[in-house]
Amino acid sequence: MQRRLFLTTLAALPLAAHAAPAFTGIDITGSSIGPDYKLSYGNGKPASLSDFKGKYVLLFFGFTQCPDVCPTALARAVEIKRLLGPDGDKIQVVFVTVDPERDTGPLLAEYMRAFDPGFVAVRGTLEQTAKAAADFKIFYRKVPTGSSYSMDHTALTYVFDANGKIRLALKHEQTAQQCVADLRQLMNPKKETSFLKGLFQ
Repeated sequence: MQRRLFLTTLAALPLAAHAAPAFTGIDITGSSIGPDYKLSYGNGKPASLSDFKGKYVLLFFGFTQCPDVCPTALARAVEIKRLLGPDGDKIQVVFVTVDPERDTGPLLAEYMRAFDPGFVAVRGTLEQTAKAAADFKIFYRKVPTGSSYSMDHTALTYVFDANGKIRLALKHEQTAQQCVADLRQLMNPKKETSFLKGLFQ
């Protein structure tokens, strides 16, 4: 009886040890989305996601004249960093403009400073922007507004882990607290217990 109970318990343990994390966001680990872009920083220097190796990158596509979605996403990113406490220093926010015609380097830098001086923005030519958006499965288009225009665009925030691997797509409706819970799971993955390791050595 004791042996049967032990085997039953043992059979259940690996399932618990390897249970998939319950993310609020969309788990896209292993996806071919991205994984990089050919864009530039505001000063014209070539930009790459590999510049942030060791950081958890939150990548968002938007534009500076966005009336609500972009400022909401960036304000949420500020709150995420605050809620993470010391781990907030591990976060790097990257804003990719889908409106390079109006979003100049200086304007993007000023826009980032309005939220957090550590946030960075990248831009490209119209062709480079279109390619980056296609690689990241981002939809965007111009919407005429009288003598000017606005931009419709996908409102996901992609998360890359400290090894530069894409892991999550945070939904726009997620709260900062829900995003933090997802990020903490990436930062502190559960590992097999030493007990289990000892059994199979």
